[in-house]
Amino acid sequence: MSQPTPSTPLPAMDRRVLAMGTELRVHLEGTGDLGKASEAALAETQRIEAACSTWNPASAWSRLNAARGAAVPLAAEWIGLLETVKGWTARTEGAFDPVLWALLNAWGIRQGGAHPSPEAVAQAREASGAALLRLDARSGMAQLGHPAAGLEEGGFLKGYALDRMKAAAQAQAGLLDFGGQLLAWGSPVEASVADPLDRQRPRLTFRLNEASLSCSGTSERGRHILDPRSGEPCPAWGSTAVVAADGLTADVLSTALYVLGPKAGLRWAERHDVAAAFLLRDGSIRLSPAFRSLHPTLILREPR
Repeated sequence: MSQPTPSTPLPAMDRRVLAMGTELRVHLEGTGDLGKASEAALAETQRIEAACSTWNPASAWSRLNAARGAAVPLAAEWIGLLETVKGWTARTEGAFDPVLWALLNAWGIRQGGAHPSPEAVAQAREASGAALLRLDARSGMAQLGHPAAGLEEGGFLKGYALDRMKAAAQAQAGLLDFGGQLLAWGSPVEASVADPLDRQRPRLTFRLNEASLSCSGTSERGRHILDPRSGEPCPAWGSTAVVAADGLTADVLSTALYVLGPKAGLRWAERHDVAAAFLLRDGSIRLSPAFRSLHPTLILREPR
């Protein structure tokens, strides 16, 4: 069989499965065994979900949450991941935090929403915050410094899984779409950012390659993004889009910049050279210089 030339499309494979409570689309291209590559990628997702999903009471992270402050053993990979995401709390001025389980429960985020009393929110805030997460890589132990504290992986685990899937697949080119977060490599793809008032309508399009695109907003599920600094749900002002070299960073920062809001978030993105877009409900769009360098096309909002 002759080798593909630049003008000959590479062999490709597409898979679509449910993972981590959402749809995962896998598109791989290359000359190797794409079936085996896709199976390796999907196996990584299953492995990560089994160990880290707090929707699964048998996962290692659920056991940590249920330990009520006792130290529990944790694999080196998960201690390293949690060290990384814990570090983002200080870097984002408290806008991102992985220890929000108590606040999540207080506001009933996974149960469709609740209206907690100020006292209940105050108690949940005492049991929240990355400072409560104690990690010891030498002993392989993890501990939460409050009996009601717990990890909440929604703001970073899919991004980490995307990175691990890409590494496991080892395909020449690919596009992973995990519940709307994209990771593309090997060949540029057309990517879009939706209107915060209508996810079926794009407001920005650009070419994505060797990078991940993550978006955060409150248009679909109401005010489900919590501000770790106040313990309150964030206002429904619009949405953020972040492009970063890896899925974990994009996932973390799309959440953090949404929490910071369009003004403070844009200033943070400019200071840290992050490609970020802020799409406001009034139709205005604010782009960081790094996002402008992607040469996005702006699509006008159709009059209602």
